[in-house]
Amino acid sequence: MKVHVKRESDFVAYDVELPDATLLEVLSSIKTEQDNSLAFSSGCRSSVCGSCSMRVNEKEVLACAYKVQDGDVIEPLKNIEVIRDLVVNMDKALETKKRAKTWLQTYNKEAKLTHEDEKINALQSDCILCGSCYSACPVYAVNEEFLGPFALTGVWKYVSDKREAQPKEKIDTIQTNGVWDCTLCNECTLVCPQGISSKADIEKLRMKSTMAGYADPSFTQSFDGGFGFDGSPSF
Repeated sequence: MKVHVKRESDFVAYDVELPDATLLEVLSSIKTEQDNSLAFSSGCRSSVCGSCSMRVNEKEVLACAYKVQDGDVIEPLKNIEVIRDLVVNMDKALETKKRAKTWLQTYNKEAKLTHEDEKINALQSDCILCGSCYSACPVYAVNEEFLGPFALTGVWKYVSDKREAQPKEKIDTIQTNGVWDCTLCNECTLVCPQGISSKADIEKLRMKSTMAGYADPSFTQSFDGGFGFDGSPSF
């Protein structure tokens, strides 16, 4: 069985005889038996930590869960700085969560959660920070400042949490390079190992934004013919 691993600007082919093996097992075998300079990340080996996320045949996967096929093409995540081979620097992706303020800011002490309340954002709490959705998002090709599904799913988690006393502050934060910049292509959902639908979360954030008095800027510009209601250019 042959696999092709992206190393710097070229692909290196490796022959491995490991039937029914995970990608992480194959990479470990290559590093141990063929090329100890190969670099990749791994942690729990149980699809929990998210540190072994990478791309196989142009799709994001967890190396510890993906079963290798002959001819597979293996690359590091996209939209993220590559440190070496398959190892990436997640700082920029994590920075989007900081900009979007994905944490409980103002605690409502009187809020009492029911079991139904807990279910509303239980799935979003399963995010393992693998960065697969960040890598899969095509918007970053044209807008590097986009908050993206990685952060916006986190925003929905707290906007929908009764314990957050000021959810509108989070809605205000995501109007620029945020909910309206998403194309709703659903690529993020397709690669999430936890089954989280960031597309659905962004749609719900758009609804909350509309309720807060915001509107899609592109729709507003189209509606007024490219000019503001006072007659001045709106672009």
